[in-house]
Amino acid sequence: MKSTARLTIGALADRFGLATHVLRHWEAAGLLVPDARVNGRRYYTEEQAVRIATILRGKRAGLRLDQLRDVLTAPSGADRRELLRRHYDELDRRIRELTQSRAMIEHAMRCQADDFTRCPAYQRMVAEASAPITR
Repeated sequence: MKSTARLTIGALADRFGLATHVLRHWEAAGLLVPDARVNGRRYYTEEQAVRIATILRGKRAGLRLDQLRDVLTAPSGADRRELLRRHYDELDRRIRELTQSRAMIEHAMRCQADDFTRCPAYQRMVAEASAPITR
């Protein structure tokens, strides 16, 4: 059942800790469409709130606004899933890189060598991180 409760742009922005100009920018970028405009005032429903939460989570995952717009406005479920699969693969790659970086930092913090960059174990980690990625 679709909710009929409407929120002003200010109330919706406050809900997510955003400035109202951010929602206006997302509207101009084609990411968000108010449910209604009454006397020039924008009104939103829970449907738009879900979209905002999706945009925020996507941004945290490193997606640009144009990428998010493409996903949210894809013409079909199959197109949307293909775009999401590509973003998922990129996110997976970034997670692998971050995991390697974290392991190197952890080793450097506990390494007993005067200069951790001269430590053979650390140098092996650098070599592994520098090797071409094979799938």
